[in-house]
Amino acid sequence: MPLQKSAAKTKSTYIFLLVTGIVLVAFNLRPSITSVGPLIGMIQENVGLAHWSAGLLMSLPLLVFAAMSPIVPKLANRLTNEKTLLLGLIFLFIGITIRSIPMTFFLFTGTLLVGAGIAIGNVLLPAVVKDKFPQKFGLMTSVYSTSMGLIASLASGVSVPLATGLHLGWQGALIVWGIPVVAGILVWTFLLKMNQGSQNGIKRATSDSTLIWRSSLAWQIAIFMGFQSFLFYVTISWLPEILHSRGMSMGTAGWMLSFTQLVGLPASFFIPVIAGRFRSQVWIAFMLSLCSVFGYGGLLLGSSYPILITSITLIGVGLGGMFPLALSYIGLRARNANQAVELSGMAQSTGYILAAIGPLFIGYLYDLTHIWTVPLTTLIVISIIMMVFAMLSGRNRFV
Repeated sequence: MPLQKSAAKTKSTYIFLLVTGIVLVAFNLRPSITSVGPLIGMIQENVGLAHWSAGLLMSLPLLVFAAMSPIVPKLANRLTNEKTLLLGLIFLFIGITIRSIPMTFFLFTGTLLVGAGIAIGNVLLPAVVKDKFPQKFGLMTSVYSTSMGLIASLASGVSVPLATGLHLGWQGALIVWGIPVVAGILVWTFLLKMNQGSQNGIKRATSDSTLIWRSSLAWQIAIFMGFQSFLFYVTISWLPEILHSRGMSMGTAGWMLSFTQLVGLPASFFIPVIAGRFRSQVWIAFMLSLCSVFGYGGLLLGSSYPILITSITLIGVGLGGMFPLALSYIGLRARNANQAVELSGMAQSTGYILAAIGPLFIGYLYDLTHIWTVPLTTLIVISIIMMVFAMLSGRNRFV
């Protein structure tokens, strides 16, 4: 009996640390990106970056995500999940540290490492949850996707106060986000030591990893992931400018961007839980996509505050629910953890190519027309295309 109690206690400690480790990885997947935007003016002035270089600095992590995502499953099959996640956190910490040196070379080199570290966490987290919590997949996806959204919006809001209010400068404001990375490294190092045998590690894939690229359902999920990423990063990049063109001050428009992310948090939490209770998620995909269609439609047609606030709320709910729904599909449409990591790598590679293109493409359309009518119409069309692929992905099938 004492041995059984000791084993049960060890297992419960392991589960607690595992959940803590998953949340800490989620905490570190966005702040290193969302904290840069508000500080980009200070960085430009201090380092002497041209506008195009500043734009590249913002897009670079997304390009690294796209390039790195297909490589991560192969790395995980060699090293195990835990070791690969730990490696990603180490890359992230080194990147955050190097990036804070006020020289162009270190700024871009650090950003590359930040992108590589985050890409590993992006791809592996759905597979970790599928492997460790197959019966609680929806709930755990809710926990970590909501954690991501919360810390991302917080990082956007506190960057300038950290830099100016606490006199940390842009370097200090960026390096602050190394603190949760260190916490994550410590927890995952401890988890490696507690590893309870082979069942806690990722096993080598027994099937040809190229098969996932031949699955029509996998491509439907990948395209859905791509278009929801496209809409999210376009909104993050251009919503304040769109609202400013509708008569809102830039200060208020900035707060509205934070509101857009915060209003989506309830959807971010509840959508994976609801999705996990149904075999088909078609109706969920339809309703969330409709929020995006009506949200961007409201920005196109209205300029009064009530219409703008309603539109922002609909966009926030739509985007807040779509990302965790895409993550849920990775687990729900895969039969096992190996398949989930392959699907995650494929879908996120496609997704971040579109995400990197999105802000540049929409900005180019605005430069051509000098009004937001054509860009907003494009976003409505993309929302409808996203709806189609979200609904196709939501059918009760496996890749």
